[in-house]
Amino acid sequence: MGSHRRPARPGTDRSTRVTVLSAAAATAAAALAAAPAGAAPQLRPERPADTRAEIDRLYEEAERATEAYNDADERTDKLRAQVKRAKESVARGQERINGMRGELGALAQAQYREGGIDPALLLMLSSDPDGYLDRAAVLDRVTFRQAGELTDLQKAQRGLARERAEAGRALAELEKSRAVVARHKRTVEHKLATARRLLNSLTGKERRAYDRASRGGDRAGLPAPAGAVSSRAAAALAAARSAVGRPYVWGANGPSGFDCSGLTQWSYAQAGVGLPRTSQAQRHAGRQVSLSEVRPGDLVAYRDDASHIGMYVGDGQVVHAPYPGAPVRYDPVGMMPVSSVTRI
Repeated sequence: MGSHRRPARPGTDRSTRVTVLSAAAATAAAALAAAPAGAAPQLRPERPADTRAEIDRLYEEAERATEAYNDADERTDKLRAQVKRAKESVARGQERINGMRGELGALAQAQYREGGIDPALLLMLSSDPDGYLDRAAVLDRVTFRQAGELTDLQKAQRGLARERAEAGRALAELEKSRAVVARHKRTVEHKLATARRLLNSLTGKERRAYDRASRGGDRAGLPAPAGAVSSRAAAALAAARSAVGRPYVWGANGPSGFDCSGLTQWSYAQAGVGLPRTSQAQRHAGRQVSLSEVRPGDLVAYRDDASHIGMYVGDGQVVHAPYPGAPVRYDPVGMMPVSSVTRI
């Protein structure tokens, strides 16, 4: 979002590895902590400056919730794919076991039919004693081998069944976390409606002052970028520019609407580069550089938690999806505190 003017502590660059469940739980907990679900919408403060600050807070809260939702949604999709692969593997293993059981059953029946005759007598009665011995030896070996394979397949089936059960439990837990974030999203949407009412309550002069503040920032201190821009960065930048004017949409990653990280993910996808879904993950998707080294195509993350992200376009500006109600647009790179710059 481009409306935050409060200073923030410098962001850190640590990337923490966590399990799927603990990450989803932490995401939901952080989102809930940011804005309690039961919080009642506040009335318009008496001073326009306080009204603008309240609108800023609500927009910032909404974006954090959106990124939390995106993270849970992405993890759920990945786990669902894992469960699908596990089920397919189990089905293939079961099919192989059924085939082996059929073969062993046929062999058992054949042995049973011959089992009443003493092998020595069969040998004496055989017109081809050497051939009989060869067939008997082969039958024994095949039976032993197939019995071993059946045991192995049964073990594999049990292992796959355990994996499927574990994946199912994990998916259920993740779906619960996703539901928590979705409920939080609905709560923040209610707060956004309050923000829109607050915004509409401003006079024309106050509204213009708010818009100037939301699009303000320090454009000084940014030298001309050094070095050539890569072809993938140029392609991603062209895609991002083509999205200017399209609406901000909750949880969307194009092509008709975007949230902040959805825009950068979609833009780099047009250049053949896969980025993670959330702004927090995207900040670690490449090499981090200083703001003084920023080049067109670099990703610029904002706030100490990297809950907002845009793409640098040059001339001290970024292109980004600001917040609900504001379309994809250009704003000064210094519109809010920068936490990191990432070169893909």
